[in-house]
Amino acid sequence: MNQAKTVKTAMKNLLGNPLRTILTLLGMMIGVASVVALMSIGSATTQSVTARIQGLGTNLLVITPGSTEENGISQGLGSADSLTMADVKALQSDSAIAAVAPDSTTRGQVVAGATNYQTTIEGSTPDLFTVRNLGLSAGRAFNLVEENHAADVGVIGQTTAENLFGNENPVGQTVWINGIAFQIIGELAEQGSTGATNNDDRIIIPLTTLEQQFTGSQNPSTIYAEAVSSKAMTLAQRQAELSLLQANGQVNFTITNQATLLSTLQGVNQSLQNLLGGIAGISLLVGGIGIMNIMLVSVTERTREIGLRKALGATRGAVLQQFLVESGLVGLLGGVIGILLGAFTAAVLGKIMQTPVQLNLSSVWISFVVSIFVGLVFGIYPAYRASRLSPINALRFE
Repeated sequence: MNQAKTVKTAMKNLLGNPLRTILTLLGMMIGVASVVALMSIGSATTQSVTARIQGLGTNLLVITPGSTEENGISQGLGSADSLTMADVKALQSDSAIAAVAPDSTTRGQVVAGATNYQTTIEGSTPDLFTVRNLGLSAGRAFNLVEENHAADVGVIGQTTAENLFGNENPVGQTVWINGIAFQIIGELAEQGSTGATNNDDRIIIPLTTLEQQFTGSQNPSTIYAEAVSSKAMTLAQRQAELSLLQANGQVNFTITNQATLLSTLQGVNQSLQNLLGGIAGISLLVGGIGIMNIMLVSVTERTREIGLRKALGATRGAVLQQFLVESGLVGLLGGVIGILLGAFTAAVLGKIMQTPVQLNLSSVWISFVVSIFVGLVFGIYPAYRASRLSPINALRFE
């Protein structure tokens, strides 16, 4: 029997028992669909989080107050006194740091016309727009003169602008923050969200204005520092640690390295890939066992057919090939349908999560090849049993 006829006969046998074939395919379909969907969602989520971390700025160090100790017991992150402007000056002298931006935030009630809206009021220096890679969709950022004179000007985020002005251009408009008039001089480009924080829901004003008008404190709650290059990130962190230690006399700060965050994210992603690979392996193993089980049933049901074929001259190799082709086809069909089902599931989940999802092509190809391989491997034993049947005993089988 030639190859084409073998495949045709195998397809005829599979289509002759559609319910059994579907039940055989289920395990393989679910396994492959799980791999394709989860790997695609995992990749999309990783890309989204990576983009958000990179959107925080380039070569960024984030310095926050660290923990203090009392009687040898840590009081927790953020329990130390706030950072100071002396720390900012110390960091500005480090050769591996290109720019430094002290930053503080508070909540404020903003009024524009008849609209009242509460949002985050963020105070910083003009360097913040460079260090945090904050683009503008309209207007301009405040400058050093406005910072030094504590000018009542602000740059508004898109969410805040939409809530206060709707579709109107916010630049040039006047808003009242806690009863103080501010002129909006610029609008931020869309920043997106970082975790639960909406970066578009804020108004950025000069740090001196924030201190004089709202907080009364001259200590920033966070300091952002930009390294001169990606290669200098480690050196910049070491210099920052040394400068802050010399300025404060103790380690009461925490430095978060953007490169470390990305490296950690890649490690988490790799662990997730390994976990999904393990789940896929178990699913495909279950699917393979299902194929072997059904193929053994098929051999028993077709014992007289096998005996007749052997009596008419079919060799052991031909019978072995026939059953291997059938099990391989089951694996192939299960893989193809599973990939389509996985792509559909990934698209639906992407819409629910509001995350653009692209198929992970490597997972598609690996799932496809592995499904055929599993079908062939778990079909070997049933095919071997069929090929070893004696024609006389097979024809006598009831």
